[in-house]
Amino acid sequence: MRVREGRGVRGGQSGRVVEVVERRRDTFVGSYLERAGRGLVRVDGGVFHRSIPVGDPGAKGARDGDKVVVQMLRFPTADRRGEGVLTEVLGPAGAPGVDELAIIREFELPEKFSDAALAEAADRANAFEAATAPSDVSDAEVVPVDRTDLTGESVVTIDPVDARDFDDAISLTRSDDGHWHLGVHIADVAAFVEPGSELDAEARRRATSVYLPGRVIPMLPELISNGLASLQEGRLRLTKTVRIEFDPDGVPVEVSFLNSAIRVRERFAYEQVLPVVEGADDAIEVSVDIKKQLTQMRDLAMTLRKRRAAAGMLEMALPEVKLQLDGDRSVSGAVEVDHDQSHQIIEEFMIAANVAVATKLFRDKTVFIRRSHPDPDEENLREFADYVGTLGFKLKRYQSRADLQKLIKTVAGDPSGRAVNYALLRSMKQAVYTIEADGHYALAEEHYCHFTSPIRRYADLTVHRLVDARVRGSKSKGESVEKLAETAARCSELSRRAEAAERELVRVKLFRYLEDKVGEPFTAVVTGIERFGMFCRGAEIPFEGLAHIRALGDLLGGYVDYDEATRTLFCRERNVSFTLGQELTVVITRVDLAARKLDLLPQVEGLEIKPEKLPTSSDDAGETDQRSSGRGRKRPENARGRRTGPPKGIKRRSKGKKGPKVRAKRKR
Repeated sequence: MRVREGRGVRGGQSGRVVEVVERRRDTFVGSYLERAGRGLVRVDGGVFHRSIPVGDPGAKGARDGDKVVVQMLRFPTADRRGEGVLTEVLGPAGAPGVDELAIIREFELPEKFSDAALAEAADRANAFEAATAPSDVSDAEVVPVDRTDLTGESVVTIDPVDARDFDDAISLTRSDDGHWHLGVHIADVAAFVEPGSELDAEARRRATSVYLPGRVIPMLPELISNGLASLQEGRLRLTKTVRIEFDPDGVPVEVSFLNSAIRVRERFAYEQVLPVVEGADDAIEVSVDIKKQLTQMRDLAMTLRKRRAAAGMLEMALPEVKLQLDGDRSVSGAVEVDHDQSHQIIEEFMIAANVAVATKLFRDKTVFIRRSHPDPDEENLREFADYVGTLGFKLKRYQSRADLQKLIKTVAGDPSGRAVNYALLRSMKQAVYTIEADGHYALAEEHYCHFTSPIRRYADLTVHRLVDARVRGSKSKGESVEKLAETAARCSELSRRAEAAERELVRVKLFRYLEDKVGEPFTAVVTGIERFGMFCRGAEIPFEGLAHIRALGDLLGGYVDYDEATRTLFCRERNVSFTLGQELTVVITRVDLAARKLDLLPQVEGLEIKPEKLPTSSDDAGETDQRSSGRGRKRPENARGRRTGPPKGIKRRSKGKKGPKVRAKRKR
């Protein structure tokens, strides 16, 4: 790429691609169609401007509308069309499982385990069953001699009702001096997956489990992930235990590690915990000592949470929306998950264990894979402060965690709250796996790692092996620094791929659901405003769509102008404007699944919204719809040739009120 002199349209540097040295991939997923005696594929997501010819019609039995995989023989250029060949037909678009399979192929997610890895998992399972089988004099499973026997402790698990792995458990007691004695017990995957083994090679290759709606692609075979290393109620399981003693104020005073064996006494879903603690009428029946234990867990977790807040932790109020799926894994609705104290109990204890392990390894001068969240760039925070200023919120000390915390609390419950939280998230850097001691900004921790989920994260497994060496008194430092750095980079890359695949499948499933909702009204919040239109996010259903400035102009019957200073779109003829954080009612006008675009328009009293039709396919079917990348209508100019701001006399929108209002004049 050749960088141009000066700045681009948004103030950043710009450049021009002069040569493609290497392409990351050459296979793509798309929709098959036939036109003029030719087979074509419209690649999903608007990757290419035009559809890709794939030879004779009906190759591999493909039919119009099928999802297919195409391998590029020649990539398109500015003056020549690309060419590809069909390698796989996935099935009719929208058929059960096809969208899921399309995302798996698009992101090149691994599905099948090698025969060698499966055979090794079976051998491990057989060996474990033989070693722990009940003796002639007892029907209890035998604890291995090299393990600390914790089967007599009251150990519980708290997980989502539909949890897919169970790899962490908790025990807690309180002594007469008021000290808390916390035990965090994590499935000992390292006991079954040895370095250099086939299972290790498979886990390293995958780096993470992938959690798609309704399906998991695990990092380890089911015999391990849902068998040997799953902390099932009442079963003997091998664990790595972190014991932490806290004083009455929640300050850790002692930490120790154990190779242990536990037997989970009670398994709880999140929804069951608070009713038990609060003595609700609908609470499930538990013993007195279990109720006491859950109450103490809540009390300690809230104490730890207050300490982290005082230290400057940042927790953005971004509600988790969970899709509801029917029998064939199609979306039937969505619900917002309440992140209440039952979730926070486990969150606080897992963070405490991760910090304890990272701090111990650091003090031992051990190089390990950390989970780092670097400090945000000052320029990004300054831009964020300017942004929230346009919404009416002051943030003078934008570098101050305390002021950021205060802002998050201030916008809680405000219609602009979601926009503020998303903007703050965008101003942050991505968390990564690294061997560098960069700290964790959001958690306000100097040393942090991932230790608590070795079933689904390879980075955690590497940390488990280092802990195991310390428990056994070994001086082993594990892998070389170079190898560890390479593993950390791979874990970061593949965890981002997994998250992107999940997001994309959620989007596809939502769009599939919304295809039948075109023309229906939804409550939404304006989350972004650009020269070409405004982005909105649904409140009840978590869709994201664009109201293009040209479509807004057609709806309002006048010019729609953009005020950069206040991030406002306004129409002088209608005396209407749209601002960041505004809550409004929108109508979905068009769903384009292939391009993965959703168009919408705001409801304005007295104006009729007409849903749009998708463009009809032609010989060049699949060309990118350019409406979403245009600049919008040319803004009117006054007699001196200057572009005009919002109409005079229009006051700023009051926070928390619905409906379109126009904001103040732009600064020249």
